[in-house]
Amino acid sequence: MKSKRRIFFCAGAVILLLVIAAVMMVIGRGHTLYFDNVTLEYEGTVYEAPYKAKITVNGEKAANLGVKDRGMATWIGQNFEMLITLTEEKGGAEQTYAVNLTLPYGMDNIIVNIPAVMAGLPQEAWCTEFIPAVPEEPEEEVPGGEDDLTITDDFDI
Repeated sequence: MKSKRRIFFCAGAVILLLVIAAVMMVIGRGHTLYFDNVTLEYEGTVYEAPYKAKITVNGEKAANLGVKDRGMATWIGQNFEMLITLTEEKGGAEQTYAVNLTLPYGMDNIIVNIPAVMAGLPQEAWCTEFIPAVPEEPEEEVPGGEDDLTITDDFDI
C-alpha cells in the first residue's frame, strides 16, 4: 500500500515538473527584435517608410528610426506589445499607435518591418528572420609556399 502511494506521488511530481517546464518554455522564450523602417513591396503594392518612427517597448524608448534605419529591442514571450510614434513627413504631426504582435515561436532574431506592420499586413510580410552574415576569412598563406620576396646573390663587392 505504501509503495503504490509513493509511486503515485513521485509520478505526480514528475508530471507537474514537466508541465511547468512546458509552460516556461513557451512564456519564457526570449526574442531579439530588429525594427526596420524601410520601404517594402508586397504583392505588387509599395508601402513607403515614414520619415521618422519612434518605438517604445515596456515604457522605454527602444529605437528612434529615420528612413532606412534599424533599431533593436529584446522581448520575453510570444505576445509583443509596443507603441509606435510616426511622423509621415518632415515637419508633420506625430501620431502614436499601440501595436500587438504574435511572435513566431521558432525564431530568435526577428526583423519587424514598420511600414508592413502599420499597413496591417500578415506576418509573412512584416516578419523575417535575421541571419547574421559570416565574414569570409582571408586565405592563409601556406607555410613554405612561394612568396613575393626572394633573396638573390646578384650584388658586387
